[in-house]
Amino acid sequence: MTSARAVDVARARVGADRAGHGGTLDPLATGVLAIAVGSATKLAGFLLSDDKAYVADCVFGVATDTLDRAGAVVAERPWQHVDERALLAALAARVGEQDQVPPMYSAIKVDGVRLHERARAGEDIDRAPRRVRVDALELVAWAPPRARIAIACGKGTYVRSLLADLAADLGTVAHMAELRRTRAGRYTIEQAVPLDALSPDTPRVPIEDISNLPSVLVPEHELRLVMHAVQLAADRLAPAMPARCQLVDASGTLCAVVHVDDRGRVIYDRVFPELFR
Repeated sequence: MTSARAVDVARARVGADRAGHGGTLDPLATGVLAIAVGSATKLAGFLLSDDKAYVADCVFGVATDTLDRAGAVVAERPWQHVDERALLAALAARVGEQDQVPPMYSAIKVDGVRLHERARAGEDIDRAPRRVRVDALELVAWAPPRARIAIACGKGTYVRSLLADLAADLGTVAHMAELRRTRAGRYTIEQAVPLDALSPDTPRVPIEDISNLPSVLVPEHELRLVMHAVQLAADRLAPAMPARCQLVDASGTLCAVVHVDDRGRVIYDRVFPELFR
């Protein structure tokens, strides 16, 4: 199931008029998919920027064109020299910021065409490396040639590419056999609800809690201006306005998500007048 299909199923099951997700899962992956419904779809972009955590199964010795088990085998290399000690050292060396070349089989667009479409057409496009951040790599299990690895990383990190790079560090090749997302931002696998268990009565995270931004109370006499996205000086709303925050009224209802520009003006990222109807 694709992430888009999962969103369609969730929208129908909870009876929402619209829905969107906060970060695509590979089709073979399982785990946490944060889905925003209704007005909260305006905040889906904030979920995309959240850090993620995964558990991945890496099989050394065999490489595929997709970097996972769904692809065709393109290379086989000896892996028997990889022992637990070498693997632990390689994992430790891969923690931190690093350049990563995104896989051909990905949704990144080049000249308006997604890379996976070009790959299926037999093309191999030069891809510029991207700076990514890996916060933690932990060896969960080692049953040669298969390793289960827990990963914590920043946005835009491709686990498939990370495992391929890890294998190259060890002088071999590898592919990803399984992937499970265990956390997306603040949302963990323990909080997740299976798609087939969703209903209109499923508890939802309040919209005010989605963005993880600090809240600033809008003075009553300024509320109408904020709801119409009238540009204001930041100190008109708060003496020490955070660089990015969400504005709420006295009841805690979300009014807007904003940031402050270098001239001290409030710039509106999202406004929620519909919440006050």
